[in-house]
Amino acid sequence: MKKIVLLIVLTNFIVVSCSTSTSDEPTTEQKELEEEVITEEEEENEEEVIEETWITIPVPADAGSGMTWEFQESVSDDFEYEAEASNKSAIFLDKWDDWYHNAWSGPGSTTWSRDHSFVENGTLKLTASRFENDRVNAGVIHSNQTVKYPVYIEANIKIMNSVLANGAWLLSPDDTQEIDFMEGYGASFSESANGDLSWYAERMHVSHHVFIRDPFQDWQPSELVSGNGNPAPNPTWITRNDGAGNTLWKDSFHRYGVYWKDPFNLYYYIDGELVTKREGKDQIDPLYFTNSTNPGDTSNDTRTGLSKEMDIIFSVEEQGWRAINGKAVIPTDTELSISDNDFTIDWIRIFKPVEN
Repeated sequence: MKKIVLLIVLTNFIVVSCSTSTSDEPTTEQKELEEEVITEEEEENEEEVIEETWITIPVPADAGSGMTWEFQESVSDDFEYEAEASNKSAIFLDKWDDWYHNAWSGPGSTTWSRDHSFVENGTLKLTASRFENDRVNAGVIHSNQTVKYPVYIEANIKIMNSVLANGAWLLSPDDTQEIDFMEGYGASFSESANGDLSWYAERMHVSHHVFIRDPFQDWQPSELVSGNGNPAPNPTWITRNDGAGNTLWKDSFHRYGVYWKDPFNLYYYIDGELVTKREGKDQIDPLYFTNSTNPGDTSNDTRTGLSKEMDIIFSVEEQGWRAINGKAVIPTDTELSISDNDFTIDWIRIFKPVEN
């Protein structure tokens, strides 16, 4: 309304001025009024601009009828502080432990190290280096608080240009239930195996696991495996073509998220877009590993699904299973020495659906 009134006044002023002035040049009063109109328009436009933050980016999942998303500050982190590799700050240690969530030191040739994680310039970074002759020191951290469905979890991440696995995942304290909302391998070539790794560099892995610990059994969905109860109507290896070929996930930051709706429904998102999902008991646990009684007994359906509280974990690791041309894919000294090659997490945010 301010704009309309001022424009009307300006019009009337100009009409009157034109009838009394012998010059086509605007008077001083006209110039001042025009400047006032422009200034107020600019101020009004500035007021309409709302800066989007890591918290206000819309949650892509549907919270449900009559529900809205509530930000969970205690388990979210924008890493806008400093935490040295060998001397973590109190603010970091309030939310995180710079180690795995139990005493295990790492898979394959990995030996996790507390001084291979740090926070600087508003990001969490996990690094890797040579350990002994044939092993790798790498960073890992886990949250001090657990999360549980229904929950939306999302992190803004840039993976390493490396043959090592970079992961953001959830794991129950007893190691029987796991949700991987991103697992990436950035390098397109392996020096140790002298092989092309483009297939991995172009794909982001999102999945979940259910385990029986004794005797050890591990199941996860896969579109690449037939039999063994592997339902895969939706992919676990995600590609994106930007028109110039498949995206290389190492080249930039991406938002990786999962809506853990309930024990039998998972929805995975990348950059706010739904990329795959798992729905129902037979897509979450077709082998009955989560039976509350006699796990693995398919004649007795007491499946609980992904029902346990879980820790949040960020990790770098050599997993020991990848091979090309019959040779192990392990990082060489040259690959480990690439400068500015960190697993970088800009922020992680957690939301719970609550009544609106």
